[in-house]
Amino acid sequence: MPWKKYFGRLASFDWVLLGATVLLICFGLAALYSITISFENPDFTNFNKQIIFAVIGLAILFLLSFIDYRYWRDFSYVIYGAVALILILVLFFGRTIRGTTGWFSFLGVNFQPVELAKIALVVFLAWFLSRRGAAIREFKNFLIAGLFGAGYFLLVILQPDFGSAMILFFIWLAMLIFAGSNKKHLLLLGLALALMALIAWQFLFVDYQRDRIMTFFSPQADPYGRGYHVRQAMTAVGAGGLLGRGLGFGSQSQLKFIPASETDFIFAVIAEELGLFGVALVLFCLGVIFFRLIRAAGRTKDDFSFFFIFGASVILFTHVMINIGMNIGIVPVTGVSLPFLSYGGSYLVSCLAMIGIAESMIIRS
Repeated sequence: MPWKKYFGRLASFDWVLLGATVLLICFGLAALYSITISFENPDFTNFNKQIIFAVIGLAILFLLSFIDYRYWRDFSYVIYGAVALILILVLFFGRTIRGTTGWFSFLGVNFQPVELAKIALVVFLAWFLSRRGAAIREFKNFLIAGLFGAGYFLLVILQPDFGSAMILFFIWLAMLIFAGSNKKHLLLLGLALALMALIAWQFLFVDYQRDRIMTFFSPQADPYGRGYHVRQAMTAVGAGGLLGRGLGFGSQSQLKFIPASETDFIFAVIAEELGLFGVALVLFCLGVIFFRLIRAAGRTKDDFSFFFIFGASVILFTHVMINIGMNIGIVPVTGVSLPFLSYGGSYLVSCLAMIGIAESMIIRS
């Protein structure tokens, strides 16, 4: 009976991984609710949208967990090409928000294709590296992987979305290092990137992106301009104390001193209102997710599964480090979301989709 097969798969499901994920989503919803009630005329549209996105994302998670993950391996080229086409289309027909042309808008809902690109790049590299094996040390294979990674990177830079482009680069670099790439090739890459960075600074970066990087080095130089976001976020994080001021009682978040409090700086809201205790719970849940994914990668039965779970972990880890770093002033503000917590349907659904594919590999291992 088919239903017996599905129930048998659920028995192999990593419920600890799912539980930590759902708990983080609840933390994010609580923070969004707290931010919403601070308005004179509260509008719960974003809060309600996030609940809908969470339900849709969890449904996709379970659906993908039942689909054999080898389909993604067999169609990795098609997936890469389809997402590349979407990234091209968004440059011409996309909606521009905060200077970045990176969204499609449907019936009032914005969709950001770069979140698909992160998964598609992991799928493609997992397939490529699993086929090449030790041959990845050859310059030819290193170059091929680099060209495919550069394709997505350049399309995202053209939006321009510097934060997401850097995450795509970190995904590519981490997966190739872990696959055993030749150190000489990596050194040549470092020299080439240094040259490209100089060129990008002069000809590609727009003013606000230069401002963000300069703010990283001296956030106090312009405390009411470029450094305002960082200063207010750091103040909120430090004001939370041990147990926080309580949901809905954070002065920084309730009085709107924290810009982008629903997205980039939601960690500062949690730190102020739930304190060190709330932050510790968030970090514990994130730690559980990383531990379960690493544990699952070690138990997979094929290289494709191993590299995919590793790549998915890199996406989540990079987002966590950059976002929290932004909130405490040690990383430039680049508009990177905090997994499962920040408001945004595209990113939440894509993160849950990655967990779903990983669960499919866990079930079949």
